[in-house]
Amino acid sequence: MGLSVNGIEMEWRERGEGDVIVFVHGFPFNSAMWGHQLAALPPEWRGIAVDLRGFGASELGDEPELGMEMHSRDIARLLDQLGIERIVMCGQSMGGYVAFEFWRHFPDRVRGLVLCDTRAAADSPETQRARHHLATRVRAEGPGPVRDALLPKLLSPASARKKQAGPLPMVQAMMEETSPETMARALLGMSGRNDSEQLLRTIDVPVLVVVGSDDVITSRGQAEMLARGIRGARLESIEAAGHMAPLEQPAEFNTLLSKFLVGLPRNSLSTRSAFGI
Repeated sequence: MGLSVNGIEMEWRERGEGDVIVFVHGFPFNSAMWGHQLAALPPEWRGIAVDLRGFGASELGDEPELGMEMHSRDIARLLDQLGIERIVMCGQSMGGYVAFEFWRHFPDRVRGLVLCDTRAAADSPETQRARHHLATRVRAEGPGPVRDALLPKLLSPASARKKQAGPLPMVQAMMEETSPETMARALLGMSGRNDSEQLLRTIDVPVLVVVGSDDVITSRGQAEMLARGIRGARLESIEAAGHMAPLEQPAEFNTLLSKFLVGLPRNSLSTRSAFGI
């Protein structure tokens, strides 16, 4: 599915009907990573998995950097066009950064957050320099430097050992589908993102924080700090999962997600008339 959003054609996948949860993928992936979640939504829930600009089937546009605020405004405009007012947002890694920006700018549209294998802190100067260096290499050499840097860290040892029977082929395929220019602009956008640690104190909706037990990119300790910063947030760790917990252990992730969704207060403002756009 696709619509013109803020000057680009934005694509998404969806399934179900009812209250809405928006799934936001990490870097350098696309909406395909949420296939298990879309297929296992609780009754009366509608899942929308977006392709952020430049990723999947969405157009890249002309902006020199793919910033988190830009992504959040793209999602808000897409929801406007679909006539959707309030949502639960589920973001993995970079998708979590987008979720923080969505909360920063559109808190009245959020009724719950699921933050998966992500962090609130901005990049350190050292990490910013590393991202800029990697962006330069990707533009010169193609996607290889990103693949080589990320792939050994993304999956738990148990997931990596599964080879063709596990999530590795899909992870590799999503990486290969992402253009070097999208990777470079996304790296620059992530390096300049806002620090959201103080923002955590303002979050007053139900929050589920999920982390893979073997995540070496965003550790259990970082997830604990994230959960402590949000009043009432619940932290769950998924065993034998790394940074891609929804893809590595979908049954366990879906159980946690379904329990969270069905426990939310009934939403009376999940959709609105197109005349309100």
